Parts: sequence; structure tokens; C-alpha cells
Amino acid sequence: MLSYAITFLIIALIAGVLGFGVIAGTAATIAKVLFVLFLVLFVISLIRGGKPTP
Repeated sequence: MLSYAITFLIIALIAGVLGFGVIAGTAATIAKVLFVLFLVLFVISLIRGGKPTP
């Protein structure tokens, strides 16, 4: 999932340099959402990882 966020960030940077503002904004928003989702899932896995499942 982090790789998807990085991919969309790169797409946003390239689109911004080439002047495609709408595409750059959309890709940047998707990258932000994926990064936040990655962080939430990472924290949940850290919390649950310390406890053995029954």
C-alpha cells in the first residue's frame, strides 16, 4: 500500500511539472489518502502484533 502512495506521489509530481493541474491534484489527494490508510493499518498491526491470538 505504501508503494501505491509513492507511485501516486510520483505521478502527481510529474503531472505538476508538465502542467496538468487537475491530474496532479487528484493524484496527490489519492497519495495522501493511501498514506494515511497505510499509517492507520500499520499502527493497528503494531498494537495487535504484541498480543497472541487465541
